[in-house]
Amino acid sequence: MTVTQSAVRAPKWREFLMRNAAVFVILIVIAVFAFANENFFTAGNLMDILRSIVVSALLALAVTFSLVVNGFDVSVGSVTSLSTIVAASMMIDFRMETPVAILVPILCGIAVGLVNGFLIVKLGLPDLLATLAMLFLVSGVQRTITAGKSVTPSPDSGIITPSFSFIGRGTVLGIPFPVILLAVVGVLAYLFVNKTTTGRSMYLVGGNEEAARHMGLPVGRLRVLAYVISGALAALGGIVLTARIGSGQIEAGAPLLMDAVAAAYVGYALFGQKKPSVVGTLVGAVLIGVSLNGLTMLKFPYYAQDIVKGGVFIMALAFAFVRRKDR
Repeated sequence: MTVTQSAVRAPKWREFLMRNAAVFVILIVIAVFAFANENFFTAGNLMDILRSIVVSALLALAVTFSLVVNGFDVSVGSVTSLSTIVAASMMIDFRMETPVAILVPILCGIAVGLVNGFLIVKLGLPDLLATLAMLFLVSGVQRTITAGKSVTPSPDSGIITPSFSFIGRGTVLGIPFPVILLAVVGVLAYLFVNKTTTGRSMYLVGGNEEAARHMGLPVGRLRVLAYVISGALAALGGIVLTARIGSGQIEAGAPLLMDAVAAAYVGYALFGQKKPSVVGTLVGAVLIGVSLNGLTMLKFPYYAQDIVKGGVFIMALAFAFVRRKDR
């Protein structure tokens, strides 16, 4: 092998490592936790990890759709919170059945997405500021309609129906139903953004909006669609969360926002592609779940877990985004 061949091959190895850094970080984290605790790498615990990430993964997919059109939706956490309140209220306060308790929250999420789209496309507000405003607005709405209280069953009210609870707690052939639901949503999201004309057009809008306009693409409608899908996915996350905990908790989705954003941006860096990715987002969500589960099993103080989690994210993103100075 000549010196020139060696010099050419070495950068390829470095490029390979950078492109797959997020995957390597996950494998390393899993290996460390498996070595530290023999119960970590068991089928039951792995299913618990997958079950625990479902809601945050749905929120991360919601954020991903806004990133596809070069936007950023920070209202997803409040939409999830609103969805939990609405879903619980439909059954507990209004004694509605499961289909209504699913449909109404999703319609609420779509409505928020439409308002976000109007603010961004028609009024020209920056994505971050528009969705931040909606975060506060939706948070205020959910607190107002409940007078600041959570919605929980009582002897004089309706109940969370068993069929609804199955969404968050049921199993199919030993696999948690929420995990199956996430897999189905993930596959549909992947097929939509990668295999349909609309999905690929959304990527074009996110990559170069002016070029997309010159190509005759309906840029405004595609951006609105991205936020509508984001709102619907965030609402679906709230439905799963309500089914899991059996009540509607005020601001239940707010703590999940940062995990969702982190998962989406780890996915953004996956394989060095530097663009939003459904598969990458799901990998990022798994990284979050593995980190939290492993730290919990090692009895790591809960108040310090964010330090380790943040460090893992930094490593994954730094390796993925770093570029050689001589390029």
